[in-house]
Amino acid sequence: MINEDAAQKSDGGEKFNGGSQRRKRPKKSDSNASFLRAARAGNLDKVVEYLKGGVDINTCNQNGLNALHLAAKEGHVGLVQELLGRGSAVDSATKKGNTALHIASLAGQAEVVKVLVKEGADINAQSQNGFTPLYMAAQENHIDVVKYLLENGANQSTATEDGFTPLAVALQQGHNQAVAVLLENDTKGKVRLPALHIAARKDDTKSAALLLQNDHNADVQSKMMVNRTTEVQYFMTTCALYLFIYFCPIN
Repeated sequence: MINEDAAQKSDGGEKFNGGSQRRKRPKKSDSNASFLRAARAGNLDKVVEYLKGGVDINTCNQNGLNALHLAAKEGHVGLVQELLGRGSAVDSATKKGNTALHIASLAGQAEVVKVLVKEGADINAQSQNGFTPLYMAAQENHIDVVKYLLENGANQSTATEDGFTPLAVALQQGHNQAVAVLLENDTKGKVRLPALHIAARKDDTKSAALLLQNDHNADVQSKMMVNRTTEVQYFMTTCALYLFIYFCPIN
């Protein structure tokens, strides 16, 4: 869950100088925190007011989340457009390397995703752990986002630092709809084999069966024949090895 810094409360103190009364001005940190709260709430008028008052549009909280990130997460399309129009960097990243597109994809905010992509967001940007927007959408089974990203050039062969692709994580989470969409777009079989390796290592026969099931597209089927033969051989060899180790332990 995305968190923002809590605002520091003004103590409301007053100073007296020669009989005159003067209130303390709000601290800059107060304005920044209030600005980020307004962005998260989707309060466009308030956000614009703070910007006109001198708040930096790129100000962020302790996690590196700025107004664009917060608005994207909550699905505030109009505010996202306003911030981008006022110069907010579309690919600005949090401390973990997540851009607004990562955040919107993870939250399933399809309309925000479309705006960000149209504004030039890097569709294949990777976070510190190698996560891409497509990976995040597949992980959460956000089908509309998965489809849109694929249609606009998302590379589903890109893996995390742990070797997981969007297909692999969708399989792991049991998101059959996302798996189906990703397989439909894997016309060259580039991500099917790595995902099968993961299924074999986990002894996940259900995922393996889904990966190896017959394709309804004849052209795709012919293109995948060699890969499928390799996949079956690998899976059967791995299963045989597991059985041997289990029933024939070394003393």
